[in-house]
Amino acid sequence: MTTSEAIRHRRSVRTFDDNTLNAEILEQLLNFARAQTNPYDIPISWFLLDAAKHGLRSPVITGEHTYMTGKLKKVPHGEEAFGYSFEAVLLYAETLGLGSTWIAGTMNRGAFERAVSLQEGEAMPCVSPIGFPASKMSLRETLMRKGVRADSRMDFRALFFRDDWNTPLSEQEAGALRGPLEMVHLAPSAVNKQPWRVLVQGDKIVFFEKRSKGYVGADGWDLQKVDLGIALAHFDLAAREAGLMPSFTPAESRDLNEDGLVEIGTFVCINPDRQ
Repeated sequence: MTTSEAIRHRRSVRTFDDNTLNAEILEQLLNFARAQTNPYDIPISWFLLDAAKHGLRSPVITGEHTYMTGKLKKVPHGEEAFGYSFEAVLLYAETLGLGSTWIAGTMNRGAFERAVSLQEGEAMPCVSPIGFPASKMSLRETLMRKGVRADSRMDFRALFFRDDWNTPLSEQEAGALRGPLEMVHLAPSAVNKQPWRVLVQGDKIVFFEKRSKGYVGADGWDLQKVDLGIALAHFDLAAREAGLMPSFTPAESRDLNEDGLVEIGTFVCINPDRQ
């Protein structure tokens, strides 16, 4: 299964089959996570946690026995780095037949932070249950998916633009970038807000954050930047598969610009329109 196939196939799983995972598959997943890098070169410590041993739970999850998470220093671009790396890991889990879902708030966070020995100056942005999906979703999961319209996405032309913000970009006009941008279009995000906006300027693909209220903590940690990291991973991994040789440069400023957006960074692809 390619990364693009994993992205298309994956959905958020909240109902698991109540079976524990064997040590071999857990080791395989953890080894993959530990080998991951991200465009910011920010190290992340990874954990596979026994739910019963550590008293871990989420009211929106059933049938799970294992959770995965990571922690990192609270440094600039840490949110994007975490989103990028964790999404790469969860996509790999998908290729192993494992289900997962991003959880940031609906959990007993204190228990998770104790389980990873979270220290001052560190962050554990999100967690995910890991296991085999149940044959049928619970009623709660079905209602949750309907509530956030989990299977819907904003119109492609509302998220992607060519040259300036007055010129929406259609799938047909995207050329060689269509595949990677479609993978961004499918990326998961908190409450399905899809807070990314992308400006294509020749061979430059510039990612921006469109902020919503309520996602920035008192310490300045921005959950929607984790979502941007997920989108960056989808684009980068899909562009590599397409042979576009993307290179990424993070934005220097993290402030709102004149358009009310936060620039995240720029990919440059090698002659994308000639592929």
